[in-house]
Amino acid sequence: MAKAARMSVWLEDSEAKAPRTRRSEQPSGLDRERITEASVKLLDAEGLAKFSMRRLAGELGVTAMSVYWYVDTKDDLLELALDRVFGELEVPDPETVDAGDWRVQVRELAATYRAVIVRHPWISPQMGNYLNIGPNSLRFSRAVQRVVAATGLSLPRQRGAIASVFQFVYGYGTIEGHFRRRCAEAGLSQDDYFHEAMSAFRVPEEMAEDFRHAEQMMAAVEDGHSVEEMRDADFQVALDLLVAGIEALVAQEPSTP
Repeated sequence: MAKAARMSVWLEDSEAKAPRTRRSEQPSGLDRERITEASVKLLDAEGLAKFSMRRLAGELGVTAMSVYWYVDTKDDLLELALDRVFGELEVPDPETVDAGDWRVQVRELAATYRAVIVRHPWISPQMGNYLNIGPNSLRFSRAVQRVVAATGLSLPRQRGAIASVFQFVYGYGTIEGHFRRRCAEAGLSQDDYFHEAMSAFRVPEEMAEDFRHAEQMMAAVEDGHSVEEMRDADFQVALDLLVAGIEALVAQEPSTP
C-alpha cells in the first residue's frame, strides 16, 4: 500500500514532532526552534532557489543528517519557516475588534501583511504550497475574519471582501518584494534601477499613448519623488477603493429589526 501523502507538518502527532533519536544521540545545541530561525535567515539572505538542507546544515555547523533528526523533509522545514514569519504579523486584540472601526483595522491588517511579504519575498510562492494552518497563520486568519465580520456583511460577502483585500495585498506585496530584491542584486537603489531601466526602454511609436503613465512616473522620479513614495501612494488609493467597495456592500445589507 502506498504511503499516504503528508498534508502538513502541523498535522503530525506530538510523538512524530519529537526527534527520532534518543536524547544522548541528538546533535548538541540543535532543536526545531533554532533550525527554523536559521532557515528564515538563510531564506531572507539567499532566496528560495538557493535554499537546501545541506546549505542550512553548513550555516548551523552540523551535518545535513543532523537536521533531518528534527524535520522529516525540506517541505516540512519550509512550512515551519513560513509560519515563523507569519508570527511577525501585527493583529488587533480580539476584545477591541467590536469596539474599533473596521475600516481602520482592515487598513492596519493590510499594511502588516504587505510589510511581511515585502520583507520576506520568498514566502509568497510558498503560501499556495501549504495549508497554512500553523499557529501564527491561524492567528492572523482569525483576526482578519473577526474584523471583516464586524462590517456587518453576510457570510458570502465576508469571504469576497477578504479575498478582494488580501489577494490584492498578496499580489502587490509580491511584486514589490521581488522588485526590491532585483534592485539589491543589481547593487542599485530602487530609484536608480527604475531610472536606468526606463532610460534604456524605447516605447514603440504606435504605443506611445499607452505608456504615458510610465513617462509620468519617470518625470516624477526625476523631480525628486521616490519610487517607494509613489508605490505607497498607489497602495493607499487601491486600498481606499476596496474599503469603499466594502462600504457599498454593507449599505446593501438588509437592516435587522
